Amino acid sequence: QLQLVESGGGLVQPGGSLRLSCAGSGATLDNYIIGWFRQAPGKEREGVSYRGSRGENPYYTDSVKGRFTISRDSAENTMYLQMNSLKPEDTGIYYCAASRIPYYSNYDYYRPSLYAYWGQGTQVTVSS
Repeated sequence: QLQLVESGGGLVQPGGSLRLSCAGSGATLDNYIIGWFRQAPGKEREGVSYRGSRGENPYYTDSVKGRFTISRDSAENTMYLQMNSLKPEDTGIYYCAASRIPYYSNYDYYRPSLYAYWGQGTQVTVSS
């Protein structure tokens, strides 16, 4: 059974950077679709980025394109979200997630219901 543990959140000024980590245990992350989600106060959880299990191109929601990068390190069994040029509207709890469902390039994997495995969440606050 895959388990995910997140780290790396915190308080950062606008324009700053953070890297979120999500370490997997109990199974190999390479076999899973990986995704990052976030939830701002009073809002629904939204998909930020995802990537297939076979090196497919990553996808990013429009508001983070060009600023965020999703990646995975097979040796460390860990996935990452590098966040640059952070804005106050990026504030929220960030969750990593993984799914074993089949991957199709034209399918929408931003839906939280598609992911069976979740990290505990880490707070990201962008404020001066």
